[in-house]
Amino acid sequence: MKKLMILGAGVYQLPLIRKAHSMGLHVTVVSPEGRYPGFAYADAVYPLDTRDGEGILAAAEKEGIDGIATTGTDVAVRALGLVCDRMKLTGIPLGAAEILTDKARMKQAFGTAVSTPAFRIVRSEAEAAAAAAQIGYPVMVKACDSSGSRGISKVTSDGEIREAVQAARACSRAEHIVVEEFAAGTEIGVDGFIRGGKLQLFLPHAKDVHVAGAVCFPGGHRFPFRCSAALHDAIRREMEQVAAVTGMNDCAFNADVMVTPDEKVFVLEAGGRCGATGIPELITLHTGIDYYAQIIRTALGEPTDFRVMQEQPCMSVLLFDDEDALVTGIDREAISQICADPHNMVDTLSLDIREGDRICRAENGTHRYGQLILKTDDAQTAERVVKAVRQCIRKTEPPEKVHLAKAQGK
Repeated sequence: MKKLMILGAGVYQLPLIRKAHSMGLHVTVVSPEGRYPGFAYADAVYPLDTRDGEGILAAAEKEGIDGIATTGTDVAVRALGLVCDRMKLTGIPLGAAEILTDKARMKQAFGTAVSTPAFRIVRSEAEAAAAAAQIGYPVMVKACDSSGSRGISKVTSDGEIREAVQAARACSRAEHIVVEEFAAGTEIGVDGFIRGGKLQLFLPHAKDVHVAGAVCFPGGHRFPFRCSAALHDAIRREMEQVAAVTGMNDCAFNADVMVTPDEKVFVLEAGGRCGATGIPELITLHTGIDYYAQIIRTALGEPTDFRVMQEQPCMSVLLFDDEDALVTGIDREAISQICADPHNMVDTLSLDIREGDRICRAENGTHRYGQLILKTDDAQTAERVVKAVRQCIRKTEPPEKVHLAKAQGK
């Protein structure tokens, strides 16, 4: 029995853990302690911070693993690269992992080889204001070591700099921040796979965003991204350059790309792992490739197959709420009927909540409470199904809000 270590036990790693379990592997899961669903499918659990490279390496050596993998998060990528380098396993090299998990180093690596917006690396509010004035408003202020659009804000004037810098620092361990030129256009996602130094899979896709104040974060994705052959080729060339200058290899990749109205391409950032927000499920549905299985086989050093067998339009939608709420009930029979209705084109629906759970007001992608995968990319169908699902979830204000309202005489 081969042994696979998976970093993370949350909702984005759960399908990868389940797939490894179904493939008959001995699965070791590393994650901080908590109520994470992936623990239930693990043969061994190590309660470690997924950024603790040396601790994870010691656990990997103790278990005698044959491979290591993660998905949906940048946090664990450095530790994964360290284990791959030290244990001579197949996966992203540590050098590439270090570049791709620090937006400042990533931008520096891009240099002139990759088309990317102008940027400055700053360490204070004063430096951020000076950089913004030099680049010209509006700008993006970005934490360098976060994912899920946390710590990223659009800034239109000097008066917004302080709040943006504070937001970036609040979710970052780095001392530096990136101030970046705002590129206007259509932001898309690009996922794919690098194996043996070559681009084996390349899938641009449309991106839907959820807006919360000055912050935008992914709310879903749609496959395929329909564009001209020339634009498709231009995006592919940029991704090949990203791989070349960062050194990423033997890994899934995910990138945010801006396409301007005149079809110029700017790479905003890239990661050496598969995207979240239902992307692995969408890739499998869209192409016919068992994507989680290919991620696992790569980690184990086994042969992989990225041949596209179909082109099924599909989309994901994350479920968010704009207010804090307490779940008082879920009509699961009604939800089952919604999913079974062929007009709704539902592939899968997963809820991360149960009765008694709290839903957080959406401020970043981690505040999702469910995910819907549809066998269509029609936005109207998605809107109708999401509305129907939401009506099946009974909610009330959390206790602290009720107590506050009573204290204020409301």
